[in-house]
Amino acid sequence: MHDDLTPAKKISPQLLTWFDRHGRRNLPWQKERTPYRVWISEIMLQQTQVATVIPYFERFITRFPTVTDLANAELDDVLPLWTGLGYYARARNLHRAAQAISGHHNGQFPTQFDAVCALPGIGRSTAGAILALSMGQHHAILDGNVKRVLTRMNTIEGWPGYSATEQQLWRLAEHYTPTDRVADYTQAIMDLGATLCTRRAPRCEQCPLRRACSAYKLGKQREFPMPKPKKNVPLRSTAMLMLRNSENQILMVKRPPSGIWGGLWSFPEVGDGESIGDWCQRNFFCTLRTQHVWPTVRHTFSHFQLDITPIHAEIEENDAVMAANDAAWYNLSATAQLGLAAPVKRLLKALQNNINN
Repeated sequence: MHDDLTPAKKISPQLLTWFDRHGRRNLPWQKERTPYRVWISEIMLQQTQVATVIPYFERFITRFPTVTDLANAELDDVLPLWTGLGYYARARNLHRAAQAISGHHNGQFPTQFDAVCALPGIGRSTAGAILALSMGQHHAILDGNVKRVLTRMNTIEGWPGYSATEQQLWRLAEHYTPTDRVADYTQAIMDLGATLCTRRAPRCEQCPLRRACSAYKLGKQREFPMPKPKKNVPLRSTAMLMLRNSENQILMVKRPPSGIWGGLWSFPEVGDGESIGDWCQRNFFCTLRTQHVWPTVRHTFSHFQLDITPIHAEIEENDAVMAANDAAWYNLSATAQLGLAAPVKRLLKALQNNINN
């Protein structure tokens, strides 16, 4: 850390003056800043753009206006409202946390920092953001936007994901967080990172902190933050069976509660080295009338890529396939009510178009 840090008192007034003129004030979760609404928004905004989150937030809050409503819902009611946002563990943790609040906090979102941090899916920065934004409590935050601002201001070397680098950034975040107007400052520094101090094309000439920014003075703002060290991303593959019966229903299976797409509905996956016909006979005692292999599609996760080979198959008209407890037959129109991973949702739409045409 630099010994010649800009005094905190010189940062927050400039940032707050800018925020009063240019800050974002009309986002849905800002209209009624309760801890519950801020919590939902902060979880949705992790790894996700504001414009993408807005309609999801509005639908979610309409369906679950209180912690108790969310706690009392089934996970199968929650996941469909998350379909398309990705990182589905966030939704599962929201549901678990709501149940914990209902069971241990009388349905009231806790207002003590340690109690908030103890909830599933909430870390130090998210807890600080919830309490600072909704209650004005004095807590620093360190989301991706704030990391980028602080890294450039102080030319912090090292990828921000490294533990040592992150510890430096936490000390800086605490150093700069003022005691007054904490909620506005918290929103302001996030807004600055999201609108001006952006990753690829920072608009430094409009930045209220440019005179305090070491990277700007050195002309090295595009060199910070330092990138994550590259490593080979594993490639996995699977075959998904889009099995259709004579009543034009699709067989869907519910995935295990943890792991990739935990708790979501998907197509059955066929193991390597086994023919589709044999697999269907062994698992469902049915005979295929037709089968068509579709082109492989690739889905990218944060830590690996998945090649999906979709196989559209129809069973013989007289075969009755009994679905197991974790499987069910659905009309294509009814699948919209299920929690679905993005590639499964796209394949269902393509299948519907294929059938209709």
